[in-house]
Amino acid sequence: MSSVANPRLAALTELGTSVWLDQIGRKLIESGELAELTERLCVRGVTSNPSIFEKAILETDDYHGELERLAAEGLSALDIYKRIAVEDVRGGCDVLRPVWESAAGADGFVSLEVAPELARDTTGETLREAREYWGLVDRPNLMIKIPGTPEGLDAIEQAIFDGINVNVTLLFSVERYADVAEAYIRGLERRLADGLPLNVHSVASFFVSRVDTLVDKQLAEAGREDLAGTAALANARAAYDRFKQIFHGERFAALAAAGAPVQRPLWASTGTKNPAYSEVVYVDNLAGPQTVNTMPVKTLNAAADESDVSRATVDDDPAPALAALAEAGIDMHAVTEQLLAEGIDAFVHSLDGLLDGIERRRAAAVGGQAAVAE
Repeated sequence: MSSVANPRLAALTELGTSVWLDQIGRKLIESGELAELTERLCVRGVTSNPSIFEKAILETDDYHGELERLAAEGLSALDIYKRIAVEDVRGGCDVLRPVWESAAGADGFVSLEVAPELARDTTGETLREAREYWGLVDRPNLMIKIPGTPEGLDAIEQAIFDGINVNVTLLFSVERYADVAEAYIRGLERRLADGLPLNVHSVASFFVSRVDTLVDKQLAEAGREDLAGTAALANARAAYDRFKQIFHGERFAALAAAGAPVQRPLWASTGTKNPAYSEVVYVDNLAGPQTVNTMPVKTLNAAADESDVSRATVDDDPAPALAALAEAGIDMHAVTEQLLAEGIDAFVHSLDGLLDGIERRRAAAVGGQAAVAE
């Protein structure tokens, strides 16, 4: 195993951006590849979602034997998925445990998401599932992903109060990001008031590339292709401005003095979807202190080969680009609301597809076993 860190990713890390991998799978963990990535490509965390598990479980043979065994135990498709997801995330946490320890608990996390259909939950089911996964994985460097919808804010606050690390996902708008930051702070303030330790960590996953995908299409329809590729970075930088106002301001000062960590912005969906753009456009232009960038493997490898950052770029002023977009008729509020709805639907669809695929394999395995018994 190489112990020499990639200099381009080391430079990104030095600027304050923690490199996370947007992928998980049994082979990645058991082959030693994930452990190697922590050393060679500076990977300091892992994220997962239903789409990632759908590809890992249904598009490889890595789980064939396990699916048959779990089916033989009489588990439902959902229970099989949960068993596999918990096992993979627990294994990832164990691989990342040295990173977590060397960072004194500030990094080295692996994320596991509650069911995406809970994004609009108002019944408390989100919190119940977050607590369930927290107990099942039973690792201090786990993060539970909770959608940052208005309905999810109470669950986020209570999970933080409970001492559960939270990765707030599906954030597209700056306003919603601010609501999520407030929920995190309220949870910590309640812990402080009750004399509880403040070593609870959170990231706010702010989606990037999908903003350009939608806005660039609207710009083309308006004949303003000159502004293409400007919306995603400006939107993310505006969120980072709000992050600094909240976590470097008076409201958070008492918590910071008591040892509370900030809720870091995490740049998600950083793989380039437009082939005309650089593979590292959402890496090199969002680098800076107290940030996380979770990258799919393709983007991570591209960053290792092409990333070139020597200063914090996330601080660049977003106002001119946002003003130009508004003048061109782009309604960022409408854009981010549409992307949120589409994001929820996409994750629900992925989980439904995953469960359907597991059910087919489960039924085949059970049917085969019954045929053998006859």
